[in-house]
Amino acid sequence: MELNSNQIQEIIPHRYPFLLVDKITDFEPGQWAKGIKCVTANEMHFMGHFPQHHVMPGVLIIEALAQVGAVAILSLEENKGKIALFGGIKEARFKGQVQPGDVLEMETEIIRRKGPVGVGSAVAKVNGKVVAKAELTFAVMD
Repeated sequence: MELNSNQIQEIIPHRYPFLLVDKITDFEPGQWAKGIKCVTANEMHFMGHFPQHHVMPGVLIIEALAQVGAVAILSLEENKGKIALFGGIKEARFKGQVQPGDVLEMETEIIRRKGPVGVGSAVAKVNGKVVAKAELTFAVMD
């Protein structure tokens, strides 16, 4: 099941310039989600990171992965209208650069949940090659 940017905004509260997912390519509510971001030179962070050699900041890649995970967890009927906040980031690794023209392929799987707190295993790729991965802890709030 796919979601376009308008449908994504019905699930998560993020908006321009901080909505970092262009499309959800598939998902299973409460379990996992896959999405993409089409990276362009028109994004504001490239004005300063870095003007002479555009590289998407790692923290924004992690945020994009978290937004994909938020679609997975907030698409559950019981979580509609809620938000998911960061509780922690573990084992973050950056293995490649993401630059304008790249399609960032993201997948976040919810691997543990206890009450409102959960953990997602997240991986970002470009052309099938891992560029970032992390374990993301979140808390679902009203």
